[in-house]
Parts: sequence; structure tokens; C-alpha cells
Amino acid sequence: MARLTALAGGAALALAMAVLPAALPAMAHDHPSGITDLVTPAVVRVEATAHVDITLLDHIGDLVHVERSYDVPIGAGTGTVVSPEGAIVTLTRTVKSEQDVAVYAANKIFAEHHDVKIPADFERHSLKDDVLDRHLKQCYPPLSSRATCIIDVTTDITVFPNVSPADPKGLKADLVKAGPRPDSPAVLMTSSRVVGSVGLPTAPLADKVPEAQGSPVGVAGFLGRPGADVPYTVEIAHLGRGGGTGETGRPFVDPDKKVDEPVKLGGLADRGMRGAPVIGDKDGHVIGILIGGGKDARMIGVREVTGALTKAGVAPRRGAIDAAFEAALTRYHTKYFTEAAPGFQRVLELYPGNVVAAALLKESLARRGGPEDLGARRAVAPSGGSMPLWPFIVAAGVLFVVAALGAILLWRRGRTPEPEQELPPPVATQPSPPPDEDASQTVVVRRSQPFAVIPQQKQVLTAPDSPPESPVVYCTACGMRLGPAHRFCGYCGHPSET
Repeated sequence: MARLTALAGGAALALAMAVLPAALPAMAHDHPSGITDLVTPAVVRVEATAHVDITLLDHIGDLVHVERSYDVPIGAGTGTVVSPEGAIVTLTRTVKSEQDVAVYAANKIFAEHHDVKIPADFERHSLKDDVLDRHLKQCYPPLSSRATCIIDVTTDITVFPNVSPADPKGLKADLVKAGPRPDSPAVLMTSSRVVGSVGLPTAPLADKVPEAQGSPVGVAGFLGRPGADVPYTVEIAHLGRGGGTGETGRPFVDPDKKVDEPVKLGGLADRGMRGAPVIGDKDGHVIGILIGGGKDARMIGVREVTGALTKAGVAPRRGAIDAAFEAALTRYHTKYFTEAAPGFQRVLELYPGNVVAAALLKESLARRGGPEDLGARRAVAPSGGSMPLWPFIVAAGVLFVVAALGAILLWRRGRTPEPEQELPPPVATQPSPPPDEDASQTVVVRRSQPFAVIPQQKQVLTAPDSPPESPVVYCTACGMRLGPAHRFCGYCGHPSET
């Protein structure tokens, strides 16, 4: 039974291995390399503004309180969402200015109220009029008992997600942790409503930066506030020499020396892609963020990013949107467009307005059932193009019948009765002459050697041709003929039953 079961199990396993690759082709592929689609849904535009409320105490003549409010731009750039709750990584210079916005507000209110020429900048100026000059310098921070200005500064950070239609108001965010330098990572957390019910799409973070020089990467970000005419931008680049990045960052270099990549990426950084995620070609994960500008763009690595998150007490993680999107994306890039379309539809149900999922859904629907769709080839196999399914069904039926017959045969074999053990033949003895009828009835003959015990028979054997009045009696132990008056067998001593 064990051998038959093992044979049937092995055949069934072989049949399953032959059928399953045709049934689940998409699941046999790993996530494709060389793509940026895993990250681009989580790319956002970050804009920071300092809101300054300033009150000028003019007591040159009559005491007058002059109140003004100014919105001073701090910075703008690109950020990356790293948790469904809305944790975002960007650069410190994007959300925190090295210039003192209080000085800017003092220059502006003094020029407006006293009608003097003072540039609206972040520099401290002097006036020819001694009284106005003294009052202007007393308006500059820090606040003192003789200050002529009372200033209150708050930072307003707005995040614009990658959605369609574009969100004109954006999401409000708070600064959780800023870095010690302008090009250090800063961590934000959204504080207003989030589209959908399961949070925001996130970008996966890599474990380390590729060490090889010339490793291809992608840089994704926004050159302005997202909209129909401002889609996200993806630029291809290559890493320069060096394993890690450290504080100074890692340069970019074109291995073919056809493009000056530091200049190309520096221009993109100045136009709004500063802080954009740098995406590795191997698995599509974030390996760093773009810093610098002008003619020298660089990348700080993922270790600096994860370190900033740890200091801010934020744990990066993926959410339900990301799981659904990655499953659909795998089917799309392996050309199973029939299976990919429902996956992208599910993503849009979880996060309405996902630009990347919507574009890929449109393309999947257009290519579904076409010559490139491997899912359509599996669903409707062309005649003669592949092996039909009926041989597998027949083989499975034969295996089932063989297993059933073997089980029945083994069951019947177990129920066959074993042959009865034959009793040994009785020991032949020499007959002795019948005893005299007048012999003593109490004579007992004893033997020194044992005799085989013959099963005792309770019935009395009688000769069929004896007359009824004088039956012939035999010993029930040894079969010796007994006389009518014998109470004991004269041969073996067994008592007579008569």
C-alpha cells in the first residue's frame, strides 16, 4: 500500500508541475528591474512659506501701531512619501531658510510706512536720517525692551501630491525634524486630510547605495506645482566613483562622456527637483536624494535618509496601496495585461487620482487581448499552438483508477482467512486382547512413559450392528473395548462412563 501511494503521489506531483506553470505564469517572475514606477506615485511637490506678522511701534510723533502680514517664500523642491500616514523626506533648505525673514519684514514695513527706499531683502540697512536709522535698527531682531517692532513668524508647509486632477490646495504638513545643514534630510508629517481611506502611496527605500561606478539611476521630481501641464519628470543618470556618499554626497558621471550629468541635474535641481529621490536600476528602490545645483549636482545616500528618519522617530513602511500597485505592476511589466488591468483598477479604488496607476491602466486596457498579451495567449490557446488540457485530465483519471484498484486489492488481501492448523495424528498403539469378563474391576494398568493425549469425547461409541440389549462399549480415552461390568479401562485406567 505504501509503495502504491508513493507512486500515485509522485505521478500526481509531476502532473501538477506540468499544469501549474501554465496556470500561474505571472507569479513566477520577480519584480522587473530598471523601472521608476514603484517610486513615482509617492513623489510630491513641497513648498514652504514663512508667514510673518509684524507690528511697527512708531513713536516719532504720535504713537502709532502699524500692523502688517507678509508671506515670505522659504523654498520649494521635491519630496518622497515613506509611510502611508504621510511621513515625507525632503531637504532642509526646502523648508527652513538660512536667511532671517524677520529682517525682510522689518525692511518692508519701514519702507512702506516711512516712505523711504529700503530694499525688500534679508540684509540689514542704514538710513541717512539718524532718528529713522535708530528706529530701523531697533526694529531688527532680536527683540529687546527698546524694540520698535514686534514680530511673530510661523512656517507654512504645503505638500502637493501626484494626483489627477491636481489638488490646488495641497496637504498641510509640519516640520518634524530638520537637518543641521541645508543639504541634510528633513522629515515632514502631513497634518491635513489625505486622499482615500488607506493613506498615501509610499516609495520603498533601498538597503544600500550601489558601489560600482557608472551604475544607472533615475531621478524623479517636479519642476513646478503638479498639474495637467506640469507632469512629474524622470531623468536618467549614472553614479560616479565611491561606495557611500557621506555629507558631501556622491557625484554623477556619464560613463560614455556624452553628457555633463552634474550640470544637467544641477539645472533640474534649481528648477524644482532639489530633494528628488534617486532610484536604483536594480530593483526600483530609493537609494538617495538629489542635492546641490548649478553645475554640481550630487546625491546623498539612503543611509543619511534612514538616519534622519530614526532621529525623527518615524519608521518607513509600505501600505495597502503599495501592495496592490506592485502586484499589478509586476503583471504589467511581464506582459500579462489582462491580469494587470483589474489590479490597477483596485489601486484607483484605494487611492483615487493615482496618476501612474491611471496611465498604466489605460495602456493595459489598450494592449489587453493583443499579440503581446501573454495572459490572452494563456486564456485562449491557438489551435495546435500548445498542448491541449485533455491529456492531463485523462492521465489524472487513470492514476485515480489505479490507486483505487490497488487499495481494493490490498483490502481484500487483508480479509482472506488463514488456513486452519491441522492436528497431529493420534499415536498408533498396539491393541491388547480384551480383558476377561470375570477379571477384577479395580485393576489399573500404569505406564512409565507418557502417551499422547487424545481430545476427550463425551459421546459413547456403540457398534451399529450390536443387539440393543447388550451394546458394545469402548473406552472414551484410549478406544479400548470394555466389558459390560468394567468400571475402569483395563488398558489406561480411565473410568468408564457407563
